[in-house]
Amino acid sequence: MAWYKIAEPSDLSKPFLKKISAGGKSLCLVNADGELSVTAAKCPHAGADLSQGWCENGRLICPFHRYAYDLKTGRGAPGQNDYVRIYPVENRADGIYVQVKSWLEKLTGK
Repeated sequence: MAWYKIAEPSDLSKPFLKKISAGGKSLCLVNADGELSVTAAKCPHAGADLSQGWCENGRLICPFHRYAYDLKTGRGAPGQNDYVRIYPVENRADGIYVQVKSWLEKLTGK
């Protein structure tokens, strides 16, 4: 899997949600309580843009139907029976990086 630079170094004292792309995927970069997370950008329930949502108690809240997803595991709240994909993220000296399987890795299966 490849690491992609998705943002410049950032002040993590201020929360944010940003729609980004890496490796041909549309993703959501989240800073909640000083911790970075990267999720799929679309809500699995109705396809809403999760970067338009907000965070509460370690969960990303969908702006359409208020479905909630744990920022560490991606699991939906009890009773939802769904999840959002979580991607590895690193805050490095030169920027923020996410690990995503590239289109070539998908194509070749490697």
